[in-house]
Amino acid sequence: MKAELEKLIELQKTDTNIRRLKKVIETADQRRAEIEQEFEQHASSIRDIQAIRDKTQAERNELEKQIAENKTYLERADRNLKHAQNQKEYETAMRETDALQKQIGTLETQVLEKITAVEEVEKTLEERAEEINSLESKREAAISEFDKEITKARKEFDAKTAKRQEIFVTLPKNLASVYDRFATRSKDGIAVAEVINGSCSACFMSLRPQMQLEVKRGDQIITCENCARILYIQPKDSEAAAK
Repeated sequence: MKAELEKLIELQKTDTNIRRLKKVIETADQRRAEIEQEFEQHASSIRDIQAIRDKTQAERNELEKQIAENKTYLERADRNLKHAQNQKEYETAMRETDALQKQIGTLETQVLEKITAVEEVEKTLEERAEEINSLESKREAAISEFDKEITKARKEFDAKTAKRQEIFVTLPKNLASVYDRFATRSKDGIAVAEVINGSCSACFMSLRPQMQLEVKRGDQIITCENCARILYIQPKDSEAAAK
């Protein structure tokens, strides 16, 4: 019976690994998308800053264009002022000149504000230059490492599945049936539970001292009185259980 119990324990450990690997494989697409999204958020934040810089620069260019146009109008107003034929023409030219000079002054102030804003954004981009330059290579490295992890998990899953079959076929049919029934019925897939500190590790129910001794001997299949899982005690815990 000890040999059969050891097979059940090995089968349970193998099945636990298979369940873990299956979850890793099934969630691979989602986790890969999360990695992509994380890098996309970084890239998006950088693109937002670059867009602010470009927009601010475009606004500065438009202001400078308006200044150039107003200076052309100012030159014309100055000529009109010099060649005024009467008081009315002179006053009209003066008003136009004053208005244009004020408008140019306002636009030049706005240009200075845009220049300052662009410089601040450029400074931010300069501070993040290393991050910007290495972002794509880091993304590729992260994805490559993740893909290697999934490839390894798939290979391990296939190996564990083959090992499970090898163990399962050596079990007596009645034990194989009991194991499958427990493993299928429980949400965590645990059919064989280790006794830790005198309790079933699956349901945490304390075992009676006599039952602990029976589990320790390992000469028969003992099930938990609470959750009905097959119980076992690791050799390292046998001495403590006996005490």
